[in-house]
Amino acid sequence: ILDTKSRIDGRDLETVRAIVSEVGILPRTHGSALFTRGETQAIVVATLGTGEDEQYVDSLTGMYKERFLLHYNFPPYSVGETGRMGSPGRREIGHGKLAWRAIRPMLPSAEQFPYTLRVVSEITESNGSSSMATVCGTSLALMDAGVPLAKPVAGIAMGLILEGDRFAVLSDILGDEDHL
Repeated sequence: ILDTKSRIDGRDLETVRAIVSEVGILPRTHGSALFTRGETQAIVVATLGTGEDEQYVDSLTGMYKERFLLHYNFPPYSVGETGRMGSPGRREIGHGKLAWRAIRPMLPSAEQFPYTLRVVSEITESNGSSSMATVCGTSLALMDAGVPLAKPVAGIAMGLILEGDRFAVLSDILGDEDHL
């Protein structure tokens, strides 16, 4: 990659894989989106609730309520594996929190939009950057639900290849590039 500036799939260092997105794909939900980038796909559903649906959080600084909940699910079948599906693991918790932190600053205040927001992102296939597919899909699903975001949110996963003092920055990394 450092010599040829070409990647495993033939892209140059800056090219993002093809993106396809749809909103309103599930008719009975408040908001939904299907976001696909290359071989990574997320189905994202947004649900609106009342203040009584807020999550109670018991933190080191005390109890508080959170009105934005984001669940990131990464089932084994998304990477062609079999396995148990149960409680969330480190990947689900960490990637979900990453996506939550990307979206939360763009949410309207409780005074502007007095609803609890629950988002569920189901990764249906993954070849890198599934947390960023969740960010993109969440933004689309929330807008489909009528949530007045300050601005749309999108993201890609980046990579760095370093050999001595030579380096290459990769945009929109694949799963295999994540392990280089």
